[in-house]
Amino acid sequence: MTAEPEAGRLGFVTLDQFLAQLPPQLEVLHDGGSGDVPLRWVEPSELEDPTPYLLDGELILTAGLPFQGAAGTAARVSEYVRRLVSAKVAALGFGIQPYFEAVPEALVSACREHNLTLLLVPPSLPFAAIGLEFSRLLESDNARVFRQLADANRQLMRAVLSSRPEHELLATLVQRVPVWAAAYGADGKVRARAHSPNGGGTAQRAGSAPAAGHEGMARLLERLLAGSGPRLEMDSFNEPGSAVVVGHPLRSNRDATLGALVLGSGKPLTAAQNNMVSTAVGLLELLARQRTSGSLAPSQLATSLLLNPDVLSSGAARELSGLKDLLAQAAGAGRTASLRVIQGVRAADSLESGDSPVREVLQWRRLFDTKLVALTDYGFAAITRLKVDEGLLAEVERLGWRLVVGDPTELTGLTAAAQRATALRSRVLASGASIRVEEAAWSVTGLLGPEAGALLAERVLQPLLSLPAERRTALMGVLRGWLAENGSWDASAKALGLHRNSVRRQIGVIGELLDADLNSAQVRAELWIALQYTETEGAAQEPQRPQAR
Repeated sequence: MTAEPEAGRLGFVTLDQFLAQLPPQLEVLHDGGSGDVPLRWVEPSELEDPTPYLLDGELILTAGLPFQGAAGTAARVSEYVRRLVSAKVAALGFGIQPYFEAVPEALVSACREHNLTLLLVPPSLPFAAIGLEFSRLLESDNARVFRQLADANRQLMRAVLSSRPEHELLATLVQRVPVWAAAYGADGKVRARAHSPNGGGTAQRAGSAPAAGHEGMARLLERLLAGSGPRLEMDSFNEPGSAVVVGHPLRSNRDATLGALVLGSGKPLTAAQNNMVSTAVGLLELLARQRTSGSLAPSQLATSLLLNPDVLSSGAARELSGLKDLLAQAAGAGRTASLRVIQGVRAADSLESGDSPVREVLQWRRLFDTKLVALTDYGFAAITRLKVDEGLLAEVERLGWRLVVGDPTELTGLTAAAQRATALRSRVLASGASIRVEEAAWSVTGLLGPEAGALLAERVLQPLLSLPAERRTALMGVLRGWLAENGSWDASAKALGLHRNSVRRQIGVIGELLDADLNSAQVRAELWIALQYTETEGAAQEPQRPQAR
């Protein structure tokens, strides 16, 4: 059975792993059963008693100087080995030459007596080479552990961006660490829980968080939630996988306790596992702070406007001043800075990202450096202090989105700015290109957009559009030409190449078909706009000319 690394260690290398990397000339003279012991270090020493300077789990190397002369008696050698075993030395390596040509028999006997692993180090293998090989192997193992930690931390942070961040975070944690885990709110109620299937081979052996009403858990939570400052609460429950129970408080920036994370395991965690737990605690604290005591400005601003929507138009100067302060905080802007309304729509040829709403909101918050972001039926809307330069616009477009970038405004102008942005959104959808309100060429057709324009044309011109093609083309051409000349009979007859009486007669027919008063300026305006959204066959081809009588 392989030993677990110490709780204070990161990576570790066992004696067997280390010996497997050394030349085969190194010989094991006595196996004391320490092959699975984690080595802390390789230490050459020629002291008669090196134990005051040793740590647990070291490999001691000696060339035999402590055993020369009177110190080489069986009793003195046995006492030397006994001290090494008491100091929890993992093994003793004896180097041949320059003092001895063979390992003293007294040393071999003493190692057998006290069961200390004894190695014969040949002259061809310098002590320095053994130390360097151990350093290289330990560094390689630590690098592997660091890679695993980095990957685990990335997964934990990715879980925070899911639609159920606390549940996903605990589920990710217990996949990497053999624990059960439960997150609690400040009221002591469970917010999320998970257990590891790896703690002992099955989920049952690994244990699970105690159910509500568990006396031990209730006492632990009471201590956690009532305390203050950085701390841990330790306990042990008489259930599988709960020999070690550790409670971590989730604290606000001002040391208010916002909740707790409680973990249970069958034995103490390793340093690497504790590192992952620390990351999870930090992320849970971040979620708790965002949920309760995070940036208060957006919630205060929303509450004020929801309860008093007329405050922007009729509020007192003091109310408006307070809202301006909240808006500046939420947008990360100065109190007098201009703000812009951003509306985002997905490009026609882009694919859905599949991101959760939380991840999507956080993405736009990051890109536009603002907390004022909302997901909408058309995409998203944001209020930002940024001017949205070409670099930021390009980054958003690479994500498959197109923007309407509003013109600069202040608090009381935001509603009108949003209306201007909304008016241009259909143009962005039609063209597939982002647009800035400041640079837009304003026109009725441009603002109306192709979909609404086609609907208008269908409704207004339906009697004409339902005619046979030849008849439809002729009448639509006359109507277009007549409206283009502002209803002038002579000018339209000249432009169309028809007799004025023919123009008058056909306009009369059109008025009857449409059941509309063509002398009305409003009717003419609607017809002219509707014509912009019909096929241009009537304009492109010369209309049929009825014979004048």
